[in-house]
Amino acid sequence: MATTRFDMRLDEEIKSKAEKASALLGMKSLKEYVVRLMDEDATKVIAEHESITVKDDVFDRFMNACEMVQQPNDALRAAAVFTEEQGIK
Repeated sequence: MATTRFDMRLDEEIKSKAEKASALLGMKSLKEYVVRLMDEDATKVIAEHESITVKDDVFDRFMNACEMVQQPNDALRAAAVFTEEQGIK
């Protein structure tokens, strides 16, 4: 995996707490701890923003509405164009 450099300054108290947490978790370095936190949090944030969760009854109503439509109307066509332009899958 290719790597890149990331430099930052932080409050001494935050650094001290992070070093302690890193040691308590048995990690080799503060860097390992920070990288793990960034990776886990970034994965979580991305997943939350790239998915939608709906209740079963809402999904069922949506699916029923989709099945009843014969031809896409202008609003549906516009929504399809919008999602494609936004990169929504």
